[in-house]
Amino acid sequence: MSFLLRWIFAALLLCATYNPTQWNYISWSMAHFSDKLPYVALFGLVLFIGYIIYLRATLRSIGVFGMLLVMALVAALIWVLYDLGWLSLENGAANTWLGLFALSIVLATGLSWSIIRRRLSGQADVDDLDD
Repeated sequence: MSFLLRWIFAALLLCATYNPTQWNYISWSMAHFSDKLPYVALFGLVLFIGYIIYLRATLRSIGVFGMLLVMALVAALIWVLYDLGWLSLENGAANTWLGLFALSIVLATGLSWSIIRRRLSGQADVDDLDD
């Protein structure tokens, strides 16, 4: 349940930033940059803080190599679904959604890795403490 919640928030963060519809921060900010600049800046900072939280936790827990491994695993799954004929890669918007899905899985895995590792191995992670 906790991974699902982290994945939902990662997906919301990514989809709020950009998606193939008109309902995203990038499209909205480009259309309203001159007349709603304070809101563009505020919402941009909120999204930036969300990315800092997710990326920092992901980089600290699984690192760049772990992020690449999770992305490779998701890409291999997409490849298998395509090979079985269950997935078509003809639609550009669908490909964007697939990319958002893959990135959200990477971020959710990174944020949840300590919990996943503890359940699999029985070992707990300890954060660095500053004196």
